[in-house]
Amino acid sequence: MSTYNGPWPARRIRDEFFNYFKSRDHTFVPSSSTIPYDDPTLLFANAGMNQFKPIFLGTVDPHSERGKLKRAFNSQKCIRAGGKHNDLEDVGKDSYHHTFFEMLGNWSFGDYFKKESITFTFEVLTQVFQLPKERLYVTYYSGDPANSIPSDDEAKQTWLSLGMDPAHVIPSKFNFWDGDDPTVVEIWNNVFIQFNREEDGSLKPLPAKHVDTGMGFERVVSVLQNKMSNYDTDIFGPIMTRIQELTGARPYTGKFGAEDVDGIDTAYRVIADHVRTLSFALSDGGVPNNVGRGYVLRRILRRGCRYVRKKLGAPIGTFFSSLMPVVVEQMGDVFPELKKKQDEIKEILDEEEESFSRTLDRGEKLFDQYASKAREAGSNVLNGADVWRLYDTFGFPVDLTRLMAEELGMTVNEKEFEAAQEQSKLASKGTFKKDKTEALKLDVHDLAALEKNSAIPKTDDSAKFGIGNITAQVKGIFYGRQFLPSTSSIPEAANFGILLDRTSFYAEAGGQEYDTGNIVIDGFCDFEVTNVQAYSGYVLHTGYLKYGQLNVGDEVISSYDELRRWPLRSNHTATHILNFCLREILGDHIDQKGSLVAPTKLRFDFSHKAQISLPELAKVETMSIDWIKRNVKVYSKDVDLQAAYKIPGVRAVFGEAYPDPVRVVVLGYDVDEIANDVENPKWRSTSIEFCGGTHVAKTGDIKDFVITEESGIAKGIRRITAVTGQEAQEAVRVADGLSARLDALESSSGREKDAGLKALSVELGQADISVLRKAELKDRLAAVRKAFDKQVKEKEAAVNKAALDALVSHFQEMPDSEGYFAILEVDGNAKILQNVVTQGKKLGKAVYVFSADAEGGKVAHANYLPEASRTQSFDAKVWAAKVSEILGGKAGGKGESSQGVGIYVDKIGEALKVAQEVYFSRNYSRLQ
Repeated sequence: MSTYNGPWPARRIRDEFFNYFKSRDHTFVPSSSTIPYDDPTLLFANAGMNQFKPIFLGTVDPHSERGKLKRAFNSQKCIRAGGKHNDLEDVGKDSYHHTFFEMLGNWSFGDYFKKESITFTFEVLTQVFQLPKERLYVTYYSGDPANSIPSDDEAKQTWLSLGMDPAHVIPSKFNFWDGDDPTVVEIWNNVFIQFNREEDGSLKPLPAKHVDTGMGFERVVSVLQNKMSNYDTDIFGPIMTRIQELTGARPYTGKFGAEDVDGIDTAYRVIADHVRTLSFALSDGGVPNNVGRGYVLRRILRRGCRYVRKKLGAPIGTFFSSLMPVVVEQMGDVFPELKKKQDEIKEILDEEEESFSRTLDRGEKLFDQYASKAREAGSNVLNGADVWRLYDTFGFPVDLTRLMAEELGMTVNEKEFEAAQEQSKLASKGTFKKDKTEALKLDVHDLAALEKNSAIPKTDDSAKFGIGNITAQVKGIFYGRQFLPSTSSIPEAANFGILLDRTSFYAEAGGQEYDTGNIVIDGFCDFEVTNVQAYSGYVLHTGYLKYGQLNVGDEVISSYDELRRWPLRSNHTATHILNFCLREILGDHIDQKGSLVAPTKLRFDFSHKAQISLPELAKVETMSIDWIKRNVKVYSKDVDLQAAYKIPGVRAVFGEAYPDPVRVVVLGYDVDEIANDVENPKWRSTSIEFCGGTHVAKTGDIKDFVITEESGIAKGIRRITAVTGQEAQEAVRVADGLSARLDALESSSGREKDAGLKALSVELGQADISVLRKAELKDRLAAVRKAFDKQVKEKEAAVNKAALDALVSHFQEMPDSEGYFAILEVDGNAKILQNVVTQGKKLGKAVYVFSADAEGGKVAHANYLPEASRTQSFDAKVWAAKVSEILGGKAGGKGESSQGVGIYVDKIGEALKVAQEVYFSRNYSRLQ
């Protein structure tokens, strides 16, 4: 395995780059998040310039810190996986593709341009990194005569003036190196933002020219460490070493293609790349799921897991979380979010990996069967419907299946795959609608029939408290109010129910929503479970058959969706914590009146006469978070009902009929310890509840807790809604974003501030964030609004006074003047214009005043014409009409005074001139 002990370790290379640009008066701007929350056009941040788009586009607030930037540098975290820029399927096959990479960059925003930028680049490479200039090749833009774009001779001459060999200064029409020599690698790209293409196709120089550069960190490290492969540098060396320690595989030897006979070197590269991508994306708030960037992250993890299991022969479940610390150790100083979020990253990786571990081996076995079936039929093309089943039932992303097929020299029938995918979507939609409108239930007659049927026992659902799949036997198939021996007579995509002898599914109860998942016979049938309800001990799994057939007596795999169950556990335990904290803060009168435990939130209804104050809510939230941070173990066990009622502080829902024995859930104390000393008063210090729900193993698994709503739902009953885990962190992120926007608005001014405050007020009202943060932000917003309104009034009053004073001064200085004609700098404020007109009227003088609203693209104008100046053919209305011919727009009013709004801002001077001419002619007809 390659190691590096030379003069250019990766850390030093980054530091030298930073130090150089710091010494050239550049400002360090931390890397933006790999998750571009504010740019819906991107899956991931894939270039260093993404966060500077508002500067390039001219939309940045000039008063903000970002708006004041002239020179900047950083190392941007980039991910290219999914979307337009997607290197995922190339990773592992060559020496330089990565889904995650660093991009060192420097920028100029209307400051220096080509000469300085090229000089900086040359100095960094030849003086700082000490690369001989003879090794460098540079390109400059060769131009595009067909589109009237000239050759970039300035860049060419700058390179030559620095001593570059003319043979190494090459014209190119591309902004990337397009050679195919493997010993030549592009390391730095300088982009000069100089022109804007007008609608007629011409190029117009921009008022401010910008520079955007990017140097691939992994690539320049490989050059300076004299390695032909990025994976042989000390960026990847420690990760490769740790992979070997965790798996026991042979050392990494750096072989590619056919030379990598066992595929182990490819696996090393894939895993090393993927752990970096996952660590950074998750530290920035990314979450693996089935949508958009979340699905890309899930694909990356599952692809990596398959290489670990298949190529390196190691078990999965906690592999990536065990490998991730070496990434944190290497890069946590430069990117501190890695250290801050390390525990959270580990939990998400374990949650996802454990879920996939339960289907990986089964899916691979089925893949082998599908491949054998195709070969026996003389084909090297996998059936697309089979590939869809691997995704739908076992969570195999199609690109992973393609990769597995490629390893066997096979391909996938893409048309069949797309058809199967579409058919599944249509079936799912139809069944979902039916499930909502035709809820399947066992009524008293069905239950009576079951009680008499010894072949269908009551369901053993004790496995719902465990983790993982179990095997079970089909005991009943319920459709059309009948119990059938087989699904053969049930119409395709129809909703029906299955009864098993034992189940791992949780049936809806105690406020906790039901599980979803699948009941499967691998390779033969897949029943999607969309609802689970219990009736007198019989657990009915409702859903539809995706493919295949089920018969009573079949052995199946009961597989609930762990990724749905996980947040349900967190929210249920958090509900217990909330219940306890409410009693501690508000008093013993708190009694539960209802609850909802859903995957995305929890809701708790309780008795309390008054609205809970914000300070009290803050105490409840803080105490709840403290329970999570204490990370106490959660215990549960069945206890004799009468003995359980004697436990001090035990919580039970009034009027609920509990079984005997009853399941008791306790935070921090073993249930056996409590059962042996039932009446000890110290049990009052923790949460103890009668509960048949699923819970986390320890409170730390909940991760976070945020109260998003407190309200009254009936007299004497209050409701609290809260979120945990990822939803809580998302609520915090959204609140932080709103707070940052308010910070920016505080330093802005004028109409931009007014519009921003209005928009923020609406968004804040609708935001699903902490009720405490929302109240704080509303108070801040109200204070900013009040101060702004006061400032506007004061400014308006000052401007109004100045405008009136100017008119009065005019007539004091020139008492014989007949009128006052002026352009006022009042931003198109019609009210101020009317005040000036009124003052002129008091003095008996003619007035015509104008004011441009440049931002709004309009001109306000108003006049007054004394009675002595009016004639039968000329009054204030006629006067305004003449002006409107110049300004456009509309005008109206009475004979003595009129006002209007024009649309040609650039003609305001001409309009003033016309207004004067018309007045002094005194006869409108003479000007026709």
